[in-house]
Amino acid sequence: MMDMMPDAIIQQILSHISHARDVASCSCVSKRWKDCIPYSPSLYFPRNAFHSVSDADAIICRIVSIVMRLEELVVYCPFSTSSLASWISLHNRSLRILELRMDNAVDKFFGSEGNGDRVDCIGAAHNLEALKLWGVSLTRSPNWGVFKRLRTLAIIGAALCDDAVKDTIKACPNLTDLALLSCDGVTTLSIELEWLERCRLDFLGPGNCSLSVSSMRLQVLEIQGFSWVRVNKNHKLRSLCISKNTGRLYGVDTGKLVDLEHLSLRGVQWSWNAISSILQCASDVKHLVMKIEFCGDFETLQPFPEIDLVEFFNNHPKLKTLEIHGAMFAALCQKNSLKKLDSNFVIPNLEEVLVTVRSPLNAEQKLNTLESLVDFSVKLRKMVIRISQMKNCHETADDFFEEICRFKQLNNDIVHIE
Repeated sequence: MMDMMPDAIIQQILSHISHARDVASCSCVSKRWKDCIPYSPSLYFPRNAFHSVSDADAIICRIVSIVMRLEELVVYCPFSTSSLASWISLHNRSLRILELRMDNAVDKFFGSEGNGDRVDCIGAAHNLEALKLWGVSLTRSPNWGVFKRLRTLAIIGAALCDDAVKDTIKACPNLTDLALLSCDGVTTLSIELEWLERCRLDFLGPGNCSLSVSSMRLQVLEIQGFSWVRVNKNHKLRSLCISKNTGRLYGVDTGKLVDLEHLSLRGVQWSWNAISSILQCASDVKHLVMKIEFCGDFETLQPFPEIDLVEFFNNHPKLKTLEIHGAMFAALCQKNSLKKLDSNFVIPNLEEVLVTVRSPLNAEQKLNTLESLVDFSVKLRKMVIRISQMKNCHETADDFFEEICRFKQLNNDIVHIE
């Protein structure tokens, strides 16, 4: 049946094959199929594509050189700098998407070529629209010139330095998507990109890194590992996630978050000023996650101050979903404003709640808060109570759990226990 098809249709079908082994197999089927291989726009070479590492470089070169107009190239196999430069030179006008694994496991097979030279030769692919680099070393600035068409840049598992990152971003002035993930070595990061819409930053270690982001079109910001965060007030943030898994987060300055729908605050220790500041700015948020263990500005871990439940929900009237972790939920229970409750108080839009309970301390106040969330949330559809790492050696733990079970039975259609 394939023999009866026109060449154009066969070319179209085979153009969807990108895996190197599949491309090589198709070229062995018939001369007609082999003649269609040069029209493949995409090639993918996985990490274990070849039995012999020493032959990998030559085989990749041979397949890449056959293709007439290569638009996407993904290489996880070992390769040499000279070969990468030749591939890019062959297809520098047509190449749109480039993804390379450049970790040290590659270097050991081909002598002492530096990661820096490999990074520099990427600059010849001046028509790139998406670039993803794994395991790269950016401890010196890349010699790229300017990628005017590059919209997406992702760097994963990289060793960085401040100046190199600054110059890398400067070489990509029209980015809409930026991701720097599992990276380290940066102390200060400043991002000023006019077209940036989505930004993900994940930096390792407990160091005191500072971040400044400026983009009028910024809609999604996900960051981890920074101690100071500043976002230029002229933005359109709709989703904001800030995490600090190690060390302390001292300050967050975002300005008023008028467009924000999703807010996630996570970490071990945050300054209370940082928490209260961002909650005040995000008064119109619809989906909120708060999973912070402790507060405090110094090495001593401190509990959270009391949070007024009524004031909290009055200040966040559009809230639809709430996920709150043990320590912060305990703080929400501390200030018993329900005794002086205004008869007109309601939680108008809350639909789903996930509460993590980790201690039986102040059990009565916690149960009162759970009951209040059910009673005053006029649109509540689901409440999940997650019991996590509760110390059952505590004499009140069993009694508290029994009370939660009774609460679930009274509100069986809404309340669920995990």
